[in-house]
Amino acid sequence: AEKHAGVSCVTASMDDIQFEEAARVGQIIAIRTKVNRAFKTSMEVGIKVTVQDVLTNAEKIVSVAYATYVAKPVGAGQVELKPVQLLSAEDHLEHSLAIERRRIRLGYVQVFQKLMQESNKEDTCEEEDGVSTEHTHVQSIELVLPPHANHHGNTFGGQIMAWMQTVASISASRLCRSHPILKSVNMFKFWGPSFVGDRLIFNAIVNNTFHNSVEVGVRVEAYNCEEWIKDQPRHINSAFLIFNAVNDKGQLLTFPRVKP
Repeated sequence: AEKHAGVSCVTASMDDIQFEEAARVGQIIAIRTKVNRAFKTSMEVGIKVTVQDVLTNAEKIVSVAYATYVAKPVGAGQVELKPVQLLSAEDHLEHSLAIERRRIRLGYVQVFQKLMQESNKEDTCEEEDGVSTEHTHVQSIELVLPPHANHHGNTFGGQIMAWMQTVASISASRLCRSHPILKSVNMFKFWGPSFVGDRLIFNAIVNNTFHNSVEVGVRVEAYNCEEWIKDQPRHINSAFLIFNAVNDKGQLLTFPRVKP
């Protein structure tokens, strides 16, 4: 993103991320990225992750994802991003699809808010024999240190996602009594930055189960020293993580119903 913009850039959001394959110790990961389309002050970066087995040379796709980066203005002015130079047929296709993905992205929040309002009106769900979601609540506190931040002093988005996955995995494990496998990360949007020295509070809880899968919601709040004393958190991120779990034979486990 910075190579294209020529200025500093920050991550604004990640589209829903689906994990097709697991990457294991001893395998080779390849990460390829390119700017698909530049808009006025933001751009879409496509990310393709593959894994290669060193013994068989077989290469499989782990994930294909799309990140939105925003160019940070220098001074008071705005950065006008130059158009992307399209070289191949694949470049032209991704360039066309990027505008549609952006349209979906911008409407995502409004659609979700509408669903929330409708759910509040109609939700009468009571699973009397379900497991209380209270038992799945997990909280973690992390201190942002220099290795956790990029060259601007902002916390790596990937580091936040890794911490979120850890706390969400523990939450899910309280239902399946096994090691949950992350299948997707949904609605991963940054509402604000965090910096070196901030304390990040991660709260995770199971929202619902769907036979062989479970959704865990994670909310992230940031405090600097002054905000910590005054108990004035900054909500910087929320996301929904989907897990499943398998037994020793590789068969999917069934999750119990939950009681909100």
